[in-house]
Amino acid sequence: MSNKKKPEWVPEKGGDEFASSVMPGVSINQVHKYKVVKRKTLNVEDFVRGVLESNTVILSKAITLIESNNEKHTELTQSVIKELLPYSGKSVRIGITGPPGAGKSTFIESLGMFLCKNGFKVAVLAVDPSSTVSGGSILGDKTRMEYLSREHHAYIRPSPSGGTLGGVARKTRETILVCEAAGYDVILIETIGVGQSEVTVRSMVDFFLLLLLPGSGDELQGIKKGVVELADSIVINKAEGNYKDRANLTKASYSNALRLLTSATEGWIPKAMTCSALNNDGIEEVWSVINEFMINTKDSGIFEKRRNEQLINWVNSMVEDEVHRRFFGNSEIRKLRSELENRVLSAEVTPTQAVNLLIKKYFGEK
Repeated sequence: MSNKKKPEWVPEKGGDEFASSVMPGVSINQVHKYKVVKRKTLNVEDFVRGVLESNTVILSKAITLIESNNEKHTELTQSVIKELLPYSGKSVRIGITGPPGAGKSTFIESLGMFLCKNGFKVAVLAVDPSSTVSGGSILGDKTRMEYLSREHHAYIRPSPSGGTLGGVARKTRETILVCEAAGYDVILIETIGVGQSEVTVRSMVDFFLLLLLPGSGDELQGIKKGVVELADSIVINKAEGNYKDRANLTKASYSNALRLLTSATEGWIPKAMTCSALNNDGIEEVWSVINEFMINTKDSGIFEKRRNEQLINWVNSMVEDEVHRRFFGNSEIRKLRSELENRVLSAEVTPTQAVNLLIKKYFGEK
């Protein structure tokens, strides 16, 4: 009925002659079957080539591999790290800490944008607090650094803690090496400014910057004296509007205090500065001080000495972490530990006796 117009009325069981057009049938054998394409599993060579080519997709996968707590990934991770080691170590590693509200993310974005505009490639690693349930990052640094996250020469990676500070240290150190191999000139590491995280970050960077708010200068704004002593420079952020004079007073107070403290870096006198990360004021001066620091420490040999010390400390801390993991992961130790905890609580044994029994059990001593 191809040349005829379809009738207005069609019988209930009308055949093809009542249809305006008939589509040819399709054999079941001709139906396209959906195929599941498995994603290629990357090997050492794939990871190394991708990272050296600055492929951010492969870089992200390499860091995910580093962050994995799966023991099966450990051997692959270390093989990748070993191949990339000769291409690492050429960046400037900068640690940034400060109390909540100091504007760390805004400062990092402002400094990062300044560096990118001046031809540097910048990687930002954020050591965030993690969910005790999922182990995932709570703070969304990538969303807080809106402009920097869109910058072609910048890479931002908020990292989960992995449960322990030791886990953070190992993963962050290895992530630094991978980012350096990918060609990033400046590595910015943000810490939340709580507990021992500052000491951990200090142990893996060249330059450590403490970011503070304008204040009276009479108190340390919740920052312990020990943290101030770790800093190679103190920057008073938010020096803008009505806070500018107050920021200058705070700067003067800390400048005087820094002269009385032992410097964290031999031969370097820490400097106090002001800036407004929001308005991009003082950022160039901060980078100038970092440059001065790098030149001085390289000329004096302190830079190389510190890097070597950090490598040795890395080995020692990893030994401690591995011993901890094996000891507490031992099924017999877990069982005995549970029993001894009850005996300690019931005063049957002292804590010291319980420890000795656990150690003897682990090493097979009688």
